[in-house]
Formats: sequence, C-alpha cells, structure tokens
Amino acid sequence: MTVVKQKLRQVINRVIDVLLLRGIRIGHESALAQTIDKYTNYVCTIIRNTAGAALRHEDIEEVASDVFLALWNNADKADKLKQYIAAIARNKAKNKLREAAESLPLNENMLADDGVTMEDRLISDSERQLLKSTVLAMEETDRDIFLRYYYGGQTVSEIALRIGMREATIKQRLVRGRNKLRQIINMEVVGL
Repeated sequence: MTVVKQKLRQVINRVIDVLLLRGIRIGHESALAQTIDKYTNYVCTIIRNTAGAALRHEDIEEVASDVFLALWNNADKADKLKQYIAAIARNKAKNKLREAAESLPLNENMLADDGVTMEDRLISDSERQLLKSTVLAMEETDRDIFLRYYYGGQTVSEIALRIGMREATIKQRLVRGRNKLRQIINMEVVGL
C-alpha cells in the first residue's frame, strides 16, 4: 500500500471516530454499536496485554463490556475516541486484577512452586527456593505486606488501609524487604 493510501485511510478512520463519538454523545445507540464492532478486538488486546494470563476469557469479555459502558456514560469527557477507549481498557483491566487479588488468600502458599509463571521463566529453582525461604523468614507483618504488594497486587494505599498503618510505613517496609532480599541473594547466589 502506498504512503498516500495509508494517510488517506488514517484520515478516514479519524473522521469516522469523530462521527461515532458525536453519535454516542447525543445518545445514538447505533453509534455505540458501531464503535463496539470496530474496537472490540482492540479493547480485548489491551486488556490481555495489561492483565497477562491473570484473567480468564469470560473476565476479559466482562471488562470489555465495562469499557464500552464507561464510554457510553462518559463520552462527553472523551477527546479522541481510540485513545480514550484504550485508557478506559487499561484502567478497567487493572481494576479487575485488583478485584481478583483481593479474593486471593494471602499466605505462604502463594510462593508455592507449582505452575509455570513468568517468575519460573526468569529465575532458577534454587533462586526461587531462596526467595521463598527469605520471604517466609520475614517478620509476620513484613511478610504480609510483601505478599499483599508483590503477589496479591494490592497498592500501598490499599495495604495501609487494610492493616492500619501509614503509607510511608508500608513503603519503608517494602524497601527494607527488597534490600534484605537483595543482600541475601547477593550472598547466596553471587557469593558477595
């Protein structure tokens, strides 16, 4: 395809997006239906890229529906349709991950060696065992914070609210935990 045809196609897509957004703003359901037809695959790709393998197919479909509902309810806030939909999709996917993380049991079983995860691809069995033993050796409160943040996907503010500590304290404990892990890994793996 020539450069001229590509530019023309981009201009046409921008014009169509402007018209769709105007239609949604004034309440034309057909404009929303056309937007859903045009952008469902795009939205699902963004959700998959944001959430990785953490969400099931049904969850991805649910989040995609939530994206288009949010667009319908907040179209007046949108400037550019495609970018706005992308931002909603990323935020909704992150919210769904947080919901899923809240329902996870927070205990040492989260560090189990079963299943293939990104962690499995990045570190060796001995390093994973070292990580597990180091985290399990932490003081109970520090371990709880560490598991909630790194394995449960909770934010610092969520952890602070749930366990009744200041956010600054949570951040400080996370830094200390990372430093302790780094120190132990350097001593054990690298031999420093």
